[in-house]
Amino acid sequence: MPALVLLGAQWGDEGKGKATDLLGGSVDYVVRYQGGNNAGHTVVVGDQKYALHLLPSGILTPECTPVIGNGVVVDPSVLFSELNGLNERGVDTSKLLISGNAHLITSYNVTVDKVTERFLGKRKIGTTGRGIGPTYADKINRVGIRIQDLYDESILTQKVEAALEVKNQLLTKLYNRRAIEAGQVVEELLSYADRLKPYVADTVLVLNQALEQDKVVLFEGGQGTLLDIDHGTYPFVTSSNPTAGGACTGAGVGPTKISRVIGILKAYTTRVGSGPFPTELFDEDGAALRRIGGERGVTTGRDRRCGWFDAVIARYATRVNGLTDFFLTKLDVLTGWEEIPVCVAYEIDGKRVEELPYSQTDFHHAKPIYETLPGWSEDITKAKTFEDLPKNAQAYVKALEDMSGAPISAIGVGPGRDETIEINSFI
Repeated sequence: MPALVLLGAQWGDEGKGKATDLLGGSVDYVVRYQGGNNAGHTVVVGDQKYALHLLPSGILTPECTPVIGNGVVVDPSVLFSELNGLNERGVDTSKLLISGNAHLITSYNVTVDKVTERFLGKRKIGTTGRGIGPTYADKINRVGIRIQDLYDESILTQKVEAALEVKNQLLTKLYNRRAIEAGQVVEELLSYADRLKPYVADTVLVLNQALEQDKVVLFEGGQGTLLDIDHGTYPFVTSSNPTAGGACTGAGVGPTKISRVIGILKAYTTRVGSGPFPTELFDEDGAALRRIGGERGVTTGRDRRCGWFDAVIARYATRVNGLTDFFLTKLDVLTGWEEIPVCVAYEIDGKRVEELPYSQTDFHHAKPIYETLPGWSEDITKAKTFEDLPKNAQAYVKALEDMSGAPISAIGVGPGRDETIEINSFI
């Protein structure tokens, strides 16, 4: 049962799309198991660049079946916009499967998300404003709308009315906004039903049967480990579980069927949105990483905060995900630095701490302790083997591997699909 989980080992934006796409030719199914269109993957195929927000990266591989699992929240307007864009570029999207148990992001979820962030002011979380959090809240509060509800108008109407009963009180009395009319929401949602229907499936059954037939299934996380609702830098996190355990609940596959867990690490560190970031740089080095790395959010369009590699969070990601391998991305971005600092531990209240503090207060006060490694100036984008890398680049990779606690099995040396060094096969 070759089931692999591929996820971000930092704060997201590590290059998961490239890693998934690299494996695509050997994979039968690629499954998004959590998040929504608040995540984004950039995949470069030849001279073509694709920005994916909701769709699994496997959509670009003809032999692969892309799946949106029950743990994902789906904005149908975004879904169809993305499908239309790919179809216009000649990409066949007909094999896509979507769980009927996936929850729908409604227009009122988006409204609540945006007005709540504005209301919080300086205390805002830094959400994307796309209705993700409110949709997951509805799911937990048992007033969510699932895709299967579109095919029973009576149930759909009852659920929308129940959800708006409380939300309209909030919108009108606290936020001074107009009440939302249930009938309009129902009408809008029903307008998507016919087009969605060919994609809707019992994906839990499909995936488990595929594994029983020795098909290769890749579970693709959206954001990163440090944005996990349970294991991330709460409250500055997403509303779901991008960690490895989320693949089981978000796709309906038991943990005994997972054979490998691959963490994606960027050769430095970035994050988008608010929250602690011990190695964040506010100087020329930070600006250079942002410029050279093209560090702008695929979905949000926001500049990413940039900093040096943080081995503490890499070790944490190894532990909470049970990582078996790392895929190191964007090593080429570091070309040109004479020396490259790496955070090996934190200083908190005058004490050296080598593991991620569980206390939010301690993490906010953590100061990075750096070790400096020699850099390199040679172009590495044409490297095909580990030995092709400059000696200092090899030493940098080895140091990160030793500090992070799992073997680095692949290295990204450029944005292209073929600009990757495979050390050990993932399959």
